[in-house]
Amino acid sequence: MMKKLNKKVKKMKYWDIGLLKWGMIAFTLFLITVWPGLHDLVMQAHWVWYLGVAVLLFIKPAKTFWF
Repeated sequence: MMKKLNKKVKKMKYWDIGLLKWGMIAFTLFLITVWPGLHDLVMQAHWVWYLGVAVLLFIKPAKTFWF
């Protein structure tokens, strides 16, 4: 299963991966908009949690890019 998935991902161009990321962001915003419980959960979280997750997600690509 994973080999088949890896082959398909390797066929993707860089813009396909970028569009996939933006699509997931748009879908997440859609869910936050239409699901009041999720909206309340997201809005009650302190902003530092989002910053922490962003930094953690940025570490690996940053290391690959700069080093």
